[in-house]
Amino acid sequence: MSLDWIYWGISWILLKWHGVWDAIGVPDRPVLGTTWSWILAIFFLVVTVRVILFPIFVKQIKSQRAMQALQPKVKELQEKHKGDRETLQKEIMELYRTEKANPLMGCLPMFLQIPVFLGLFHVLKRLNPNNQAKELYGWTAQQFDSASHATLFTAPISGRFGSSASELAALDASVTTVKIIAAFLVVIMITTTYLTSRQMILKTGWAEDPQQRMLQRIMLYGIPASLLISGAIFPIGVIIYWVTNNLFTLGQQQWVLRKFPPPKVSTSATVNRYSEAGEKARAAAAARESQTQQKSGGLLSRLTEAAKSAAAPTPGAAPKAVGKGGGTASRSNAKANGKQAAEPAKPAVDGKALAPKPGAKPVNPKKAGGRRPAKRK
Repeated sequence: MSLDWIYWGISWILLKWHGVWDAIGVPDRPVLGTTWSWILAIFFLVVTVRVILFPIFVKQIKSQRAMQALQPKVKELQEKHKGDRETLQKEIMELYRTEKANPLMGCLPMFLQIPVFLGLFHVLKRLNPNNQAKELYGWTAQQFDSASHATLFTAPISGRFGSSASELAALDASVTTVKIIAAFLVVIMITTTYLTSRQMILKTGWAEDPQQRMLQRIMLYGIPASLLISGAIFPIGVIIYWVTNNLFTLGQQQWVLRKFPPPKVSTSATVNRYSEAGEKARAAAAARESQTQQKSGGLLSRLTEAAKSAAAPTPGAAPKAVGKGGGTASRSNAKANGKQAAEPAKPAVDGKALAPKPGAKPVNPKKAGGRRPAKRK
């Protein structure tokens, strides 16, 4: 697929802004070793692209907040499907689809700027006075020659850290100067790229979803680390574009996050967890207190019953003597009670049972084998 339409678009915007600064009176010759008309053209190329992408940037912020609001539900799914990674991913994707949240929306502005970056890279790379195709992509020969000699502190904007001595000699540039300026800009590019990702993560928090967290780590550490190597092949003009874009992003994100602060979902979730833990702790303490009261009440009731039974008089026991000598009388009564308890109880005689029944014959003592009673004198 041809990318000429991108090269034509980037060239058109770049040349239009250069024409604006040229019409205002910004000189096309270097001032303090810098051709400001072309540097400002690159700067406002960034502004133009960011204005075009601003609605997408707003969608990015909304998507990140929607993803942040879903973090408690994602955490529940992780606890529910712990150990089943395939089911967990299906449930998370279904949750995103239901809630209309797009995990990739957070990287969409960066992805859309990749064609702009590649287009500017190609356009600036061909800025060589020995290039015969000067009028390609809508350029005039005069504009091409002016851009070919444009510099930033005497370093040409088409020069690179890895440019050879012959390439820089064609641009009338010093190898040492180009390497110093390019290295300095690469350091700024890496730093600002890291800060833009860090700023957003600090405001929205780390994602609970493993894929989202991995994407955040790539944005925070992976991309800045890759720039340390790839920065050597970027033209200085492309690095200027990247640094300007990062600075613009930092300011835009700061304004949006201050104007519309993200909901503190993670903090509230933490508070809820602490509240639930506190409620459980209070319920457990109440249960322990209830059990303790039940045990104490049962022990108290048993002690009370034991005291009552000990205080009640034993059936058939003699009352204790009161007054002087009560101690001796009590011991005597205790001994008597002990003897009575030791001796077997005699059966009671019923007089009515021994009396002769009416109409019964008297019993003859002789026949009964008894002795005759002695006669009285």
